[in-house]
Amino acid sequence: MPEGDVETYYADNMWSNKVEGHEKVGNYQTKDRAIEAGRDLARDLGVEHIIKNQDGTIAERSTYGDDPRKIKG
Repeated sequence: MPEGDVETYYADNMWSNKVEGHEKVGNYQTKDRAIEAGRDLARDLGVEHIIKNQDGTIAERSTYGDDPRKIKG
């Protein structure tokens, strides 16, 4: 995960967001609310938003800024 990306994850019976290298930036009762807040933060920062399932596996990744991939299409 590049420095500064936003991660939405489940821990301690709640959904949370954090910016890599920093403390949590918010706790939420539902995954949907955490995703919404995390997506808004990632858009504001122009970074990637990584959404994890309760088991820690990656469910979705979205880039809001310069996409590092060089794939035509």
